[in-house]
Amino acid sequence: MRAGPAGATISAWRPRLDGVVEVLHAHFTGHAYPMHAHDAWALLIVDEGGVRYDLDRHERGASGDLVTLLPPHVPHNGTSASAHGFRKRVLYLAPDQLPDALVGASVDNSAFADPSLRRAVSRLHHAIRRPGEELEAESRLVAVTERLRVHLGHPGLPARLDRTPAHRLRELLEANVVAGVSLREAAATLHFHPAYLVRSFGREFGMPPHKYLISRRVDLARRLILAGEPLHSVAASSGFHDQPHLNRHFTRILGVSPKRFAPARH
Repeated sequence: MRAGPAGATISAWRPRLDGVVEVLHAHFTGHAYPMHAHDAWALLIVDEGGVRYDLDRHERGASGDLVTLLPPHVPHNGTSASAHGFRKRVLYLAPDQLPDALVGASVDNSAFADPSLRRAVSRLHHAIRRPGEELEAESRLVAVTERLRVHLGHPGLPARLDRTPAHRLRELLEANVVAGVSLREAAATLHFHPAYLVRSFGREFGMPPHKYLISRRVDLARRLILAGEPLHSVAASSGFHDQPHLNRHFTRILGVSPKRFAPARH
């Protein structure tokens, strides 16, 4: 976290997620952005207060109930809508995450009152920060970009989906429960678009691929625990990033920690 001039507090970093070039969390109480432009799509949610900005000579606003998408290379500014300032979270998406043809549509309509999309963007922010959740972050990113495409009148997927990709992806996940597989790798191996894989899998099995993989890792961990493997080595043996990562998901799914699940030694 870095404190800047005029009441600005900023935390920014480059995440380990293809398609997101920067994450920015900021609290501004006095700073006003002058006109400027980015080479990336700026996907913005506001957690406190509101923002006024000009885009293509039109005054717009961003607030807590909206998801705002600012297109690359189109100048805009930004200032607080009140004297109390604002808090925002921004994902700067690589230009190829959305077609260039949507720049005009996003200038015409840069804010969306979509509570489910806002929750999805917020959850993506959380997933990006958690080690060991790369597949979840990838899955959430493609879901967010597909929802943005729909809002901008350019859905990227057909209404009806083939069931085959879902079953092929499940086979790939089963073959890589411990090692894991990224969504990009799965798409290259199976020759389907990542968003198509995620949506097809969700429709077929009622859960996203990252949750399926986590559930299978928890299943493996419980088998290892019952077989007598020491708890300190179960996390790595079942594909989790570390012990807290295992504990969190194991407890969420089974209702008890790995330690409480372990059989008593006689």
